Amino acid sequence: MADNQAQISGVVPVIPTPFFKDQSIAMDAVASCVQFAAEIGVVAVCLPAYGSEFYKLSELERGQVVETAVGAAAGNVLVIAQSNHPAAIHASEIARANEARGADIISFALPRIFGLPEADLLEYSRTVCSAVNVPVLIQDFNPSGVTIGPDFCRRLADECPNFRYAKLEEPLMAPKLLSIREATDDRIGVLEGWGGLYVMELIPAGIAGMMPGLGVADFLQEVWRLATDGLTGEAVDLFEKVLPQIVFSLQSMELFLWMEKDLLVRRNVIPAEAVHVRSATYTPDEYSWRHAQMLNERVAQLVAECRS
Repeated sequence: MADNQAQISGVVPVIPTPFFKDQSIAMDAVASCVQFAAEIGVVAVCLPAYGSEFYKLSELERGQVVETAVGAAAGNVLVIAQSNHPAAIHASEIARANEARGADIISFALPRIFGLPEADLLEYSRTVCSAVNVPVLIQDFNPSGVTIGPDFCRRLADECPNFRYAKLEEPLMAPKLLSIREATDDRIGVLEGWGGLYVMELIPAGIAGMMPGLGVADFLQEVWRLATDGLTGEAVDLFEKVLPQIVFSLQSMELFLWMEKDLLVRRNVIPAEAVHVRSATYTPDEYSWRHAQMLNERVAQLVAECRS
């Protein structure tokens, strides 16, 4: 049952879409990913997002993975249902459908296909937020330009009280984070994407959480716990052990997808036959993939040591 008081903080992993070799979705593996997230104690999961290859899924498939996630969550972890479409009318339809499927929070990415004035992005966001009753998270991934800021968040929060979270994916954003918190009187929680790469400098500034891949979520949850408990040195020591894998994987979103699924196989979360990335994709070269596998194996061993 969706909860209009749902609160998210800490690590919120993006659930991948595992594929078989024939490009069909391994739905049982989707469910296994969500159940693993619940077992490691994260507060919420998100799908189908960029890290879920949402842009390669049909509308039917997107609905199916949300339904699978809600069923697998069984109330043990919140489900954030990404409801992306560049047209507000269709994004609203998807959002309403995901709310009906039982999603606890609706998320959508601002349309960045072409440059749009902030007033038009506000109108788009009002339309989608007004279509549902559950809390809303807005993702703004805009590597070629400026992302939303304090004025946007304040104006939208004033008009749409269910707008509760913003996910930004950019470096050096502590000043923006602080200005959003101040402008909205902390009504809007900001989450950091991009694999959690920038989270360490943002925790003291009051970041609400991070949204990395599932494969390192429990490791980063411990980093989050240490840092928020004031044990910064211990948190940094732990974070730096997984940092090479995060940095290497984020050279390309498609490389991240391959590495994420390989890591989840190594961690016995998904079966080896569900490790595929849907075409079109970037196929890593021999040397890059050999290095990627070495980094993944190191992470898998580190996690096993930490959990033993």
